[in-house]
Amino acid sequence: MSEKFHTYKGYPLVRSGDFIYYGYMADPYVIMIQILSKDAETGAANKVNVVQMSTDPDLNPLEACVKNSKRECGLYEALDIANVWLEKALNN
Repeated sequence: MSEKFHTYKGYPLVRSGDFIYYGYMADPYVIMIQILSKDAETGAANKVNVVQMSTDPDLNPLEACVKNSKRECGLYEALDIANVWLEKALNN
């Protein structure tokens, strides 16, 4: 039985707590979005860390981080950043 994932612009989204992984693990890169803080009233993310990571299993976690950006924004803006980074990385 295959699992179905939520997707955004054709790439899967997998959430584990305050971490969201965007992209296919079989591709050379994925994006990790870490929720750093949430609005007290709504619980919506308002500060995130977006990290482009290599999926090369031979790299240690510090070497795997290719690009990193902390932003005061919500998830939709973070996903748009993630999509641009992922598209550029996979098309090079």
